Amino acid sequence: MNTPRDPAPADPLESLLSRLSVGTKYLREPAPSPDELRRMAAAALRAPDHAGLVPYRFAVVRGEARQRLADLFETVALAQGKPAEQARRDRGRATEPPLLVAVIARIDAGHPVATVHEQWIALGGALANFLTAAHALGYGGKMLSGSKVRDQAVMSAFCRPGETLVGWMVLGTPLGVGRPKFHKPSPDELLGDWPG
Repeated sequence: MNTPRDPAPADPLESLLSRLSVGTKYLREPAPSPDELRRMAAAALRAPDHAGLVPYRFAVVRGEARQRLADLFETVALAQGKPAEQARRDRGRATEPPLLVAVIARIDAGHPVATVHEQWIALGGALANFLTAAHALGYGGKMLSGSKVRDQAVMSAFCRPGETLVGWMVLGTPLGVGRPKFHKPSPDELLGDWPG
């Protein structure tokens, strides 16, 4: 059962301006419900997307699938020569977050209209919208990748022909209010006139 969420903020940009990445150790249950995940996916589909290709998809990892992914992560870690303790930590990366959502790219390198970089931009915009929608609904999350996304066994578990595994979003209810991890420029530093 989900806890009640705060009402919508008075400032329509509040969700964008207050969102921060929240890692697994700062997330707890509840995770987003299936209906909330559909709303997040609907927000992702509002990202700019030249030619309307939707060059991405999301795979929700829940229920027994979490244990299968944990087994896979542990097997891959051991095959990569990691010690048993690290392999157990890798296993936990599938079971500790309240929810995981894999992000999978479907880039059409030969598309006659939308270039490859435009398709990657569409994926990035969709990912940002998904995570911002999660934040607006009262959840926290973060995008994770690492060497596992390049492992053939892990890629094969998620990807169809022609697809690329980008990583996983971890999602859940944040334990508190976070702080930015990295320095960001001010809006005035970011904006400039052309030519200039």
